[in-house]
Amino acid sequence: MKAVVIRRYGSPEVLQYEDVEQPKIKPEQLLVKVHASSVNPIDWKIRKGMLSLLTGNKFPMILGFDLAGEVIAVGSQVTRFQPGDSIYGSTGFPGGAYAEFAAVSENLVAPKPTNLTYEEAAVVPLAALTALQALRDQGNIQAGQAVLVNGAAGGVGIFAVQIAKALGTQVTGVCSTKNLDFVKSLGADHLIDYTRQDFTEGIAQYDIVFDVVGKRSLSTSKRVLKPNGIYITTLPTPEIFVQGILTAFIPGQKAKFIIERPNTQDLVYLKDLIEAGKIQVVIDRTYPLAELAAAHTCSETERAVGKIAIAVAS
Repeated sequence: MKAVVIRRYGSPEVLQYEDVEQPKIKPEQLLVKVHASSVNPIDWKIRKGMLSLLTGNKFPMILGFDLAGEVIAVGSQVTRFQPGDSIYGSTGFPGGAYAEFAAVSENLVAPKPTNLTYEEAAVVPLAALTALQALRDQGNIQAGQAVLVNGAAGGVGIFAVQIAKALGTQVTGVCSTKNLDFVKSLGADHLIDYTRQDFTEGIAQYDIVFDVVGKRSLSTSKRVLKPNGIYITTLPTPEIFVQGILTAFIPGQKAKFIIERPNTQDLVYLKDLIEAGKIQVVIDRTYPLAELAAAHTCSETERAVGKIAIAVAS
């Protein structure tokens, strides 16, 4: 099969499009013909070696977490899927979706939303699960609350705004001037242009500050958090570890970080929201698998509006 592999950590040029052996499935796995995948920041952070303590140095390595495709074969212990099913979901760590076929656990995928193309479905899992689990599990989000999303036009941000609205909150989106109308179209009630205003210096207060881009901290956000407000980040820095431990045991404001955990139940929940029209998928651009290096380069600019899709098979 065709796949994009890396044989060392480095720049986008280490991504090589070549022939590799098709994966063999374990009893709990599905063999999936991958129709589409996507690019997430964690993909190029792994490629650059930023997470080498976790990923090690076992090469060649196939990256890519998100996928959407068709089930080709199932392992002996699989009970929920059969060949021919259209699915979407995650490969799990450290990847494997940048290929024509992938072996994935049935517990990491769900039926594909019927109103999405494969490319649209493939950009959902990691980003939308991150948003959902941050707001629901870490933020204990409740209807009527005030939520601020810093980085509202990015991959996770677009889902965070829409999920927060679907759960009945008042949402403030922080983005650049050119994306104000776009974030408003996602359902944001209030907008802050970060090129003109620092949200931490405003007068409004929020129950949840979800810092998707990891540019702030509990310390810098204290004055705009309500007394029992929660600051959540996608970037688990040493500072947030310490703040998280300290604030866990005392009343008042909390600091937390989110590490996405793919699972079928949450993917089905997102599928239902998508099919009900409560979440729209936004793709900035689509690259063929053979041009994955260009897709990574685009993602690293951190200027994409929405997600970057990878077309693998028709």
